[in-house]
Amino acid sequence: MNIEILFVLTLLLTTIGLFIWDRIRMDMVAMMVVVVLAVSGVITPAETVSGFGQSLVVMIAGLFVVGEGLFRTGVAAAVGDWILRMGGQSERRLLLVLIPVVAGMSAVMSSTGAVALFIPVVLSICRSARLQPSKMLMPLSFASLIGGMMTLIGTPPNMVASTQLRAAGLEPFGFFDFTPIGGVILLFGTLYLVFIAPKLLPETGVREAAHPHLKEFAQRYGIEDNLYRLRVRKDSELVGKTVSDMRLRSRFEVTVFAIRRDGKLVSSFMPVLSETHIESGDVLLAYGEADGIERLCIETGCMFFGFPDDERTRMDKEFGVAEVMLHNRSPVIGKTIQEGRFRERYNLSVIGVLRDGKPLVTRFAGEPLQFGDTLLLAGGWRYIEALDDRQNFVMLETPAEMTETSARWGHAPIALTIMVAMLALMISGAMSSLSAILLAAVAMVLSGCINMNEAYRSLNASSLVLIAGMLPLALAMQKSGALDLIVTGLLALLGSSTPMLICAGLFLLTSVLSQFISNTATTVLIAPISIAIAQGLEMNPEPFMMTVAIAASTAFSTPIASPVNTLVLVPGNYRFIDFVKVGLPLQIMSMLITLTVTPLIFPF
Repeated sequence: MNIEILFVLTLLLTTIGLFIWDRIRMDMVAMMVVVVLAVSGVITPAETVSGFGQSLVVMIAGLFVVGEGLFRTGVAAAVGDWILRMGGQSERRLLLVLIPVVAGMSAVMSSTGAVALFIPVVLSICRSARLQPSKMLMPLSFASLIGGMMTLIGTPPNMVASTQLRAAGLEPFGFFDFTPIGGVILLFGTLYLVFIAPKLLPETGVREAAHPHLKEFAQRYGIEDNLYRLRVRKDSELVGKTVSDMRLRSRFEVTVFAIRRDGKLVSSFMPVLSETHIESGDVLLAYGEADGIERLCIETGCMFFGFPDDERTRMDKEFGVAEVMLHNRSPVIGKTIQEGRFRERYNLSVIGVLRDGKPLVTRFAGEPLQFGDTLLLAGGWRYIEALDDRQNFVMLETPAEMTETSARWGHAPIALTIMVAMLALMISGAMSSLSAILLAAVAMVLSGCINMNEAYRSLNASSLVLIAGMLPLALAMQKSGALDLIVTGLLALLGSSTPMLICAGLFLLTSVLSQFISNTATTVLIAPISIAIAQGLEMNPEPFMMTVAIAASTAFSTPIASPVNTLVLVPGNYRFIDFVKVGLPLQIMSMLITLTVTPLIFPF
């Protein structure tokens, strides 16, 4: 063993030790590795920083931008809503829906891409169902890795194994040759990830301030039971009049905060301003006390027909609220709601007031506003977002729904089309994955789905630095000969064993190496050795190669084993040891299934 090999192995063990110690951030450890390699001379300075220019890192950055576009336009929330409808509020049922969906996508596209696209979906689901993201993000990443085992194009190691068979003059693996083994692992893996893994995962989630939901705002301001829908009849005196003309607040203490016309919310693009004309058949979304609503219906010719949950759900997507406190220099202090002209100035309606922590309920129209009053403003999401730029208010809280809904929901079909086109280009091979992802990222910005500031903010710098910083260590292991030394020594112990024990050794070797270096590089290194062993024993190489390919995808036990694990590290707030606790049993299960099923399909 020469000095370079000893140095690289020591660096590898030290890096793993620092990850397990968990006192220094993982991205900082990765940068320390880059610095040490740069001054060591094992690899060139250019190779030391080559990870930052790797296509994998650029692809992940592009996928962050695409995922942000899906999030900002509401596509992620819509997918989350579908999964929520299928799985309800139960963590187990949601995982039972989520895992097969992600695995299915990973079978035909990049596992990294699938995870990057689903992270905002899972976070949206967790906010809606009030679940811990840490309970769902690691199962998400593991499901994508298992999905990659199921087809020829699911993951690069499968392609490498098939190519090596062809290079040896043998029949390569077909597209679905991996499916029976990967399918069995998916079946048992799903049961493990749904019923056992959540018990091993930490209770921590994304460390961010919790936002109350719209329902909680309604309870806080005492308006939860005062929401109504009123249909304007043909003979109503409201027809042709404006909201201002009818003085509904002053006459009935009723506030009309939205109008639904022909099934569409008028205020989603145009707020209910004082000049908004009311038409026959309009549905007025209003709040007020029961006696005021009753008088309004009798005197103006409206018909009351309730405010069901599905209407609340529809309204939440298009319409929201924000809690603000009046600034001491606000021009509305000392004025009533009407005198403050909130609709004209801010395109928002005041639907609740807190004074000294107590709600004034609906009897506040004629009450002069005071410094320190807290107002609940209602209107389109775009106008609520614009409040951040106002100097008259101190923004206190926005509802959780605001993080799931965007003023750009009208761009959702564009964002969805961009994503589908990206997947089609990647799956068909018409364009390289890198080109397809970069094209989609640029299209998200040019189409207005996101702006450049949002694109920059979407880049998860910690994950990118961690991946880019660890790639040179794998290169150093290859160039120094440390990797060859490990492989040669371990395989020397397997030469005279039975075929089943040889496969077990190949699985262990491949799986362990894949926890710390690229699974593709591991497969390239071990695949020709496994063919040589099979040919030396005059046995069929297929079960050996299949074992190596599946083992390379069992990168479950460390956050650096695969980019998909690194992607969920930060949003899931995981530690290094969390992957060991949850991933190691799944690795062992995958090995037992592979060693059992593979010889049945590919006899020795």
